[in-house]
Amino acid sequence: MIAPKTVTLIRPDDWHLHLRDEGSLKATVPATSRVFGRAIIMPNLKPPITTTEMALSYRQRILDHTLNDSKFQPLMTLYLTDNLDPREIVSLSHEEFVVAVKYYPSGATTNSDDGVTKVEKVYPVIEKMAELGVPLLVHGEVTDHHIDIFDRERVFIDQILIPLTERYPDLRVVLEHITTKDSVDFVKQQSINVAATITIHHLLYNRNDLLAGGLSPHLYCLPILKRSIHQDSLINAALSGNPKFFLGTDSAPHAKFEKESSCGCAGVFSAPAAIELYAEFFANNDSLQKLEGFASCFGADFYGLPRNREKITIEKREWQMPEEYAIDGQPVVPILAGQAVNWRVKENIDA
Repeated sequence: MIAPKTVTLIRPDDWHLHLRDEGSLKATVPATSRVFGRAIIMPNLKPPITTTEMALSYRQRILDHTLNDSKFQPLMTLYLTDNLDPREIVSLSHEEFVVAVKYYPSGATTNSDDGVTKVEKVYPVIEKMAELGVPLLVHGEVTDHHIDIFDRERVFIDQILIPLTERYPDLRVVLEHITTKDSVDFVKQQSINVAATITIHHLLYNRNDLLAGGLSPHLYCLPILKRSIHQDSLINAALSGNPKFFLGTDSAPHAKFEKESSCGCAGVFSAPAAIELYAEFFANNDSLQKLEGFASCFGADFYGLPRNREKITIEKREWQMPEEYAIDGQPVVPILAGQAVNWRVKENIDA
């Protein structure tokens, strides 16, 4: 059987994205809007996006940097804090382009210090979310120092997420950027209200790529890359055609000096080649026909949104990823910097 050299699919969406703000938007927004129809925008700015008004203002700043011919729609989220007023959930529920709330355990990742310190403190907000059908997007890691960093996702599921879904069975949950077999199994066992995003870097890499032969700072991310047994579970989930699993890049740019430092920032900048690398991954696993569901259909279906009408074509054509991109005046090292990418977006096709 001859392997296909092109694939045409409904324009995909990115259900987990960091664009940063201000000067960064000039580079980060086109990197995504060139190919994705929509993206869920993470709210962990400084200060965090905690009101609908702030979210809509941030959305307009993003739209100001979209490509002229782009129909890209950023979908905004609020940052869950111990003090978030449940009335803000009511306000959110009336806005078409503010669609979810992000749960960061305090101290879990970049700009998460304002996150949740104790889940019981946000029960009133979560109760209102369950009532109104507003999804809770979860960074699923505990932050206790005595818990090994490679076990923090599993412990979060056991200690926080299972009790939370039992307490609020109608709550719609997306477990973001999953990294473990434990998460895959949890999502499969839950009702249709629970889904998960999977990044390209967690499909392509495991902790050997990060640590063996010397530290690779540009693969350092949170949740951290895990053992190959967990990577294999993610691969199987992505290729399974199970609609509970869909694309979320978690593309997160950091300046080169912030990554290559004594306390390197966590995040992988994958947006410049995200859909191309997903296509290569599915093609290499003889599953290119399953890319459309994962990238273009399952996420939209979970959020209750129409699938995009436009289509894109991706072809097997080698190109070289730049060593760096300039973002807000600083060099940012992307995924696969200086290396070959074997697939490339060819053209856009109107419906």
